[in-house]
Amino acid sequence: MRYLLVEDNQELSEAVVNRLALDGHAVDHAANLAEAEDYLATAQYDLILLDVMLPDGDGREFLARSRTRLETPVIVLTAQSQVSDRVGALDRGADDYITKPFDFSELEARCRAVLRRRGGSARNEIVLGDAIFDPLAGTLSHDGACTELRNREIRLLEVFARSPGQILSKSQLMDRLFSYDTQVTENAIEVYVGRLRRRIDGMGVRIETVRGVGYRMEAGAP
Repeated sequence: MRYLLVEDNQELSEAVVNRLALDGHAVDHAANLAEAEDYLATAQYDLILLDVMLPDGDGREFLARSRTRLETPVIVLTAQSQVSDRVGALDRGADDYITKPFDFSELEARCRAVLRRRGGSARNEIVLGDAIFDPLAGTLSHDGACTELRNREIRLLEVFARSPGQILSKSQLMDRLFSYDTQVTENAIEVYVGRLRRRIDGMGVRIETVRGVGYRMEAGAP
């Protein structure tokens, strides 16, 4: 999944980016609201982590102004612990908040919870054909066997699983899997899709190539 982190504290930003990258997420970092606007104008994000106090404005006000055009879920990062501050962030359109300093495991759990709610699910597991996919554990369970996936395979399968029947182009998949700092070509997507196809073979779900357009995940055998 691809995240946008809007945070001016460089040390904290590096720590968050590195931690989320360990789980296979692609993270772009904006140090202020102007940079955030530039990123949002050119890429699609699954989740935004938004600081409150930024050099060029208040993140909550930015969120309130953006909600008419921005549907991406947002978790507000705040050092303010008053109930009124947290309520204000939620009323302005935040999906959740976390108070600094925070534990990275809590941040990761809140990210997962927000994405589950946006996907209409209360559980981590996703049913794919005859298999059960657990993005948190990084496993595919089928016919009594459990297969462990690599990080990039997990995130690619998660993108397909949360967009059933939707055609996704190679460029869209690149946007969802890689940050701007990562130099990749569309050939990398072909490689990862090929690996994923081998993983799900015989599980009652397939990744179909839509010639000249992209890929689509559907239930059923080829």
